[in-house]
Amino acid sequence: MSSEPVEVFRGDELAEGDPTPGMRRQVAFDGGGLWAGLVHTEPGASSGWHHHGEHETSLYVVRGAMKLEFGPGGGDAVEAGPGDFLRVPPHTVHRESNPTDDRSTAVIGRAGQGPPTINVDGPDPA
Repeated sequence: MSSEPVEVFRGDELAEGDPTPGMRRQVAFDGGGLWAGLVHTEPGASSGWHHHGEHETSLYVVRGAMKLEFGPGGGDAVEAGPGDFLRVPPHTVHRESNPTDDRSTAVIGRAGQGPPTINVDGPDPA
C-alpha cells in the first residue's frame, strides 16, 4: 500500500507545455511515466507535424472538434468532437487541426518515457 498523498492540480495553475506551432499545450503534471494536461487549438488553425516519441497518447475532446492527419504523406485523417476519445500510438507522426469556428480543447494523457513531443518536418512520403 502506498502512503503517497492524492494531489490536486488546479486548472488556473497549469504550466505552459512543450511548444508545437499552431497549438497551445498546458501541463498539469509530468512524472513517473505519466503526463497530463490540455491542448487548445484556435479556429481554423493547424499544428506543426510532430510525434510523441515513446509515449502512448490519449485525447478526450471537451469542446470544439479535432482533425488528426497522419500516415504516409499525411494522407490519412480522423475527426473527433466533444465526448470522443483519440488514441495516438508512439512514434506516429501527425498534426492536429481545428476545422470549426470555435476554439477546441482536449484533455491529454500520455504514458511513456523521454521527451513528450518531438517536432518534425512532416510524415514520410506516400
